[in-house]
Amino acid sequence: MGVDVNAPQISYNRMNEPDFMTEHVPSAKTVTRCCIAGGGPAGMMAGFLLARAGVKVVVLEKHADFLRDFRGDTIHASTLELMYELGLLDEFLAQPHQKIERLAGLFGDTRIQIADLTRLPTHCRFIALMPQWDFLNFLAEKGKRYPTFHLLMQTQATDLIEDNGRVCGVRATGPEGPIEIRSDLVIAADGRHSTLRERTGLKVQDLGAPMDVFWMRLSRQPGDAGQVLGRFAAGALLVMLDRGDYWQCAYVIPKGSADTLRAEGIEAFRERIAAIVPSLRERLSELRGWDDVKLLSVAVDRLETWHKPGLLCIGDAAHAMSPIGGVGINLAVQDAVAAANTLAAPLARGAPSDGDLAAVQTRRMFPTRFTQAIQVIVQNRIITPVLASRTQLTPPWPARVLNRLPFLQQLIARVVAVGVRPEHVQTPEKSPSS
Repeated sequence: MGVDVNAPQISYNRMNEPDFMTEHVPSAKTVTRCCIAGGGPAGMMAGFLLARAGVKVVVLEKHADFLRDFRGDTIHASTLELMYELGLLDEFLAQPHQKIERLAGLFGDTRIQIADLTRLPTHCRFIALMPQWDFLNFLAEKGKRYPTFHLLMQTQATDLIEDNGRVCGVRATGPEGPIEIRSDLVIAADGRHSTLRERTGLKVQDLGAPMDVFWMRLSRQPGDAGQVLGRFAAGALLVMLDRGDYWQCAYVIPKGSADTLRAEGIEAFRERIAAIVPSLRERLSELRGWDDVKLLSVAVDRLETWHKPGLLCIGDAAHAMSPIGGVGINLAVQDAVAAANTLAAPLARGAPSDGDLAAVQTRRMFPTRFTQAIQVIVQNRIITPVLASRTQLTPPWPARVLNRLPFLQQLIARVVAVGVRPEHVQTPEKSPSS
């Protein structure tokens, strides 16, 4: 099979940020080995690795660029290990980023050390905080070195093409109107609100989430502490991530309470934050209105079956993760690596079998179940009681034990930063274009 779409060209603007100037599809129908819907971490990593292995792949991204207000900017140690395996680590870490080496929490005035990443069995013993658009731009730039990699921006998958019960492509809308992309495999990586997942009718298991999150940024000042902290107070939880010149803040609220808080007004919301961290009071005027506060509706769910003939769901399209631990990007990337490892060889021959697709789910289902189970426990045993509390908080006994046992901190670090059953690149590299 051949693909009648030209490889995208990357030029640079005055800000030295990549503009993805994709030459549009010359006809309304395109043929490729693999079509990936969604240019997030799962879709871009899968597209890059498959193209690196010589598979013709088309990635569809509905936006004109990657410069959006992402909430997930964590690059875990297992993802950094993949960059090492690909020979890209030094170049990747040349991108602006901050390092998280330890995680701690404050219960009232009591500090609890939660995780110590400095002894991880990886080349990078930290979590990197990097804007997700830089991560995606990096993958796109590396992908375009391979002649089989094709990235179509401003192109959104809208429906599946099926033939005798088998998915054989997608319908999409691009800058020049509707197009059809025929492929041996469609990978749905279009997020937790996946259009393609909805079209499949695959059953979703909702595990529930008792919380939502307001995200915002506040300036960082020289006297501020430089550690990532979850601050637990009576009825409130604030997470602060050090992003260099600003704090990325997550204010956790009970599920469905956003409209009530908005009705109280932005000044009342500022007071809620100041009550948790009084040192922030003077800079809370930076939250001029609710446009400066973004709502993340938290969901924890997963598909019971991730695939049907000709289609595979990965990343958030297969399993929405809670923001606890910031592991969503890591799980999505791990899915992509497992998919490339399993499917590159079958795709080189033609359409992967149902058994090939099932093997990806089998490989990734246990890490998904394990991680979500931990998230649900944390939600139910820690987050919900904190949000319901009206008295001064003291650390629960497991937290006090954790504070005294460094080996437990190292265990938690490994679960969060490396995960269960981490993937490794197994696909061979075909010669990139010069």
